[in-house]
Amino acid sequence: MLRELHISNLAIIEDAHIELGERLNCFTGETGAGKSLVLGSFEVLLGLRSTADLLRDGADEGRVSGVFELRDPHIIRAINETVDAGLDHDPRNNPLKHPVQLLVTRKLFASGRTSVAINGQPATIQMLQAVGELLVDVHGQHDHQYLLKPGNQLLMLDRFAGCDELRERFGGLHRQLAELRQKQAELEASATLRRQQLELYEFQAGEIDQAAPVAGEYDELNARHRLLSNLEKIAQQSAAVYAALYDSEGAIVERLGAMMSILNDLAELDGELAEPAETTKSAMSQLQDVAFTINRYASRLDIDPAELGEVESRLNTLNKLIQKYGPAPGNKGGTLDDVLNFRGRLAEQIAKLRGQSDDMEHIADQITPVRNELIEVGRKLTQARKAGAKKLCPLVERELAEVGMADAKLDVQIETDEQDTPGSPGSPGSIEASGLDRVEVLIQPNPGQALRPLRKIASGGELSRVMLALKSILAQTDRISVLVFDEVDANIGGRLGTVIGGKLRKLAEHHQVLCITHLPQIAACAEHHLKISKTISKGQTRTTVQPLADEARVEEIADMLAGKGRTATTMKQAKELLGAGQQTKREK
Repeated sequence: MLRELHISNLAIIEDAHIELGERLNCFTGETGAGKSLVLGSFEVLLGLRSTADLLRDGADEGRVSGVFELRDPHIIRAINETVDAGLDHDPRNNPLKHPVQLLVTRKLFASGRTSVAINGQPATIQMLQAVGELLVDVHGQHDHQYLLKPGNQLLMLDRFAGCDELRERFGGLHRQLAELRQKQAELEASATLRRQQLELYEFQAGEIDQAAPVAGEYDELNARHRLLSNLEKIAQQSAAVYAALYDSEGAIVERLGAMMSILNDLAELDGELAEPAETTKSAMSQLQDVAFTINRYASRLDIDPAELGEVESRLNTLNKLIQKYGPAPGNKGGTLDDVLNFRGRLAEQIAKLRGQSDDMEHIADQITPVRNELIEVGRKLTQARKAGAKKLCPLVERELAEVGMADAKLDVQIETDEQDTPGSPGSPGSIEASGLDRVEVLIQPNPGQALRPLRKIASGGELSRVMLALKSILAQTDRISVLVFDEVDANIGGRLGTVIGGKLRKLAEHHQVLCITHLPQIAACAEHHLKISKTISKGQTRTTVQPLADEARVEEIADMLAGKGRTATTMKQAKELLGAGQQTKREK
């Protein structure tokens, strides 16, 4: 419910703080006092109308704030999903005993800018409108009425017919089917590119696999190539070293042998030369080992021009692979390890692309059973809706007869289309998430007129009465907590006013109802009566909103009965009207 409404610097309202009751609240006042402005403030608060030219003359800032008390966990959860309002919806808390408070504020600035805050958190106008649709239903202005939208009419019918479970199941299947089709569309759109990529990756992998590179191979081949390229030089110079050390006249080993013999003789003469003699002997032995090792190495050398060609060919093959596939991002060169790593990535990409091709082949098999189940659930939903519509129409017609539209006829047009051409939501041939049906509430207000969509009714009074009738039937299933009625009493007399007042009071057993009225019979049924007045002081026009009780309320009802100049008779009639309302409440 809306507990408080605060209006500041809005047109001719300088400052108004309105406290509202839980059930039926009626606003009354003379023509031009500002009743429509109070209704407009609701629409400003909910983002349902433009704020242009609404700021009070001379004011830098205007504001409309509303304090709501929420009791429905579904509404609390939906608001939290729409905007981060920080509402506590712990199921362990009983919202009926401890309602959750929500503060909605909209500011208007002289610059034309506006701002929105929900529980102190900044919000967009779209968020505000979404929250407003969950909380308040304003009847009286064609552009912003919840039940004028065919989608909301369908939701209304589903709630009346008890289709929530079927609708939720259909919606889940619809999402599943949409996801599968999205995946199918993506695969189809990328099929050519995927095939080209797969061909490229397979070619690259084949080129690398044909060469069959092995980790560490390049360094080994490079070393072998250096050896084979210089084999003749190595053989010649190895032989020269061997000869100089051992196998030539005056070889180093031979000359060391002669020196060693001399030193041995001298060591016998002087013991101090024993160590140099031993060192010379050791050096000669080591050089002999070097000479024999070089000789064995040279004897094993085998000059094979064919092997050199094979090594060069293999190196050329590997170098081409390195040049083509080796360079890593940001590096100019590359290695054989880079090529091998690239081949590993190719394997992953090839497996992925082949897997997507497999998905493409099987996705149709996944779509078919989901679509079949969707259609089956949709048909059940259609049957339930038709049965619900059949029950709903006579109930609403009975309510309409009681509010002065005895000849009105209501029909719920249900168009079912099972043709499912994948496309954007709402396009011809596409199935919506709400089911196979498109629903439109049609009405014939008077005999001789054709049935027309509810949204095309010209009379605001007729429209408000239709809404009242619908709301009366749907009161226990409708989750909108606050209902605002304007023009519900347009073009009707006092007798129907009493009937409508009783229906509003009955409706207020399930909702908080705010009603702007000029009929005393309706005002007398209210549990909370507020008077809207206009005063002019020092050239300034001001509108105020004042709660009425006791004698002040009797006087207002009397003024509504008499127009101007209340009399003892009208005061008596006013008391009788209020008494009748109170008596009805006690009987209830």
